[in-house]
Amino acid sequence: MSENNTQFKKAVEGILFAMGKSVGIDRIAEALEISKEDVIKICDDLAAEYEADGRGFRVMRIEDAYQMCSAKEVYEYLIRIAKQPRKYVLTDTVLETLSIIAYKQPVTKAEIEKIRGVSSDHAVSKLVDFELVEEVGRMDAPGRPMLFGTTEEFLRVFGVTSLEELPSISPVQIEEYRQQAENEVALEVDV
Repeated sequence: MSENNTQFKKAVEGILFAMGKSVGIDRIAEALEISKEDVIKICDDLAAEYEADGRGFRVMRIEDAYQMCSAKEVYEYLIRIAKQPRKYVLTDTVLETLSIIAYKQPVTKAEIEKIRGVSSDHAVSKLVDFELVEEVGRMDAPGRPMLFGTTEEFLRVFGVTSLEELPSISPVQIEEYRQQAENEVALEVDV
């Protein structure tokens, strides 16, 4: 591959630029007729070059895909051009719902509501509108309820390349939450 490395880099740049969204490693490999490992090396090399050169764009890995995006240093200039960048207003309710989806996905609205104890229709709708959550399928159960999961936009917004990078909850915190839930249930029974 080394003699064609420059040509492959140009091809990857063109693909990522033209697509404007993430492109799977396997799709790039298939298009260039090279291995996935070579695609990863090329994309990682491009990302390092852009970073070292201080370019206004970057190549970012998102799970098993790559995307060309603007460097965060140029964000203030993009705001001036776009006038009104998309703002997410993540209320406590919406953020709580997003957390449940992120950690338990795929998950139905009924499961979210069972955890939260209240209706989650509005929060889930907001998350779908913000493109942070999407329908990922249907459960094989009566009524075939929708299953929800996070999107690539979720990963971009929260600055993680995969769900494995989400913080984990310590066993001590889990035990504290379990104890709090049991105490709340005991209070409700007494009332």
